[in-house]
Amino acid sequence: MPDTDPTPPAIERADLRADCANCFGLCCVALTLTASADFAIDKDAGTPCRNLRDDFRCGIHTRLRTEGFPGCTVYDCFGAGQKISQHTYQGEDWRRRPDTARQMFQAFPVMRQLHELLWYLTEALTSSPAGELAELDVSAHREQIAALLLRASELVRAGGHRRKKRNHRGADLIGARLRGADLRGADLRGAFLIAADLRGADLRLADVIGADFRDAELSGADLTGALFLTQAQLNAAKGDTGTRLPGALTRPSHWVGVREDGGVVKA
Repeated sequence: MPDTDPTPPAIERADLRADCANCFGLCCVALTLTASADFAIDKDAGTPCRNLRDDFRCGIHTRLRTEGFPGCTVYDCFGAGQKISQHTYQGEDWRRRPDTARQMFQAFPVMRQLHELLWYLTEALTSSPAGELAELDVSAHREQIAALLLRASELVRAGGHRRKKRNHRGADLIGARLRGADLRGADLRGAFLIAADLRGADLRLADVIGADFRDAELSGADLTGALFLTQAQLNAAKGDTGTRLPGALTRPSHWVGVREDGGVVKA
């Protein structure tokens, strides 16, 4: 049965990173897939992906991109999968307890939204002063949280560099030539950076919440201190071993010069 303990342990940043080894393959079952450039098949929510093995691992994990599933390599549950699997349902999977399957699959996308918000809020709280937050209701409080994150971003970026900050919020920068650009402290919230050339760009303290980095070239770029950057955004982009990242994030295995285990290929 689901755990209804009203006082769960405090969330740490590490708890907001996906741990597939402790998940029941929820993203491979609970979500709808639509055949496209991101997914090779159509799949209804609640139906296991054909590649999901009995041990809840992906049968083509090392070949997802070449097999037509690049969308799977980009997706990030922010730790919601293991939270639902190991805490909410206390390690009882949907195969052994089919009576809980439907509820578990419905709970997963909600938990994923909560964990995404917690990722941003955790960074905001460590970057600038913030008051205590009431118990979160996703639909009712998202706008308020967005305002908090914006204010936190403004405070952090205001203290970083004295020059006037560039405002590219929601800008259409698809395919933009921004190689070597000085984007320190820039507002890139919700910007469309699809296939943009950001090689060697300086993105320190840039606010990139909701920015679309699909196929953006980040080789040699400096993203240390970039605000609200997520692993999913990096997974969607291109980069190399020279790309500088915040300490909480990892270099995607498909980047140039990076091994499958995240290490660096040695010459």
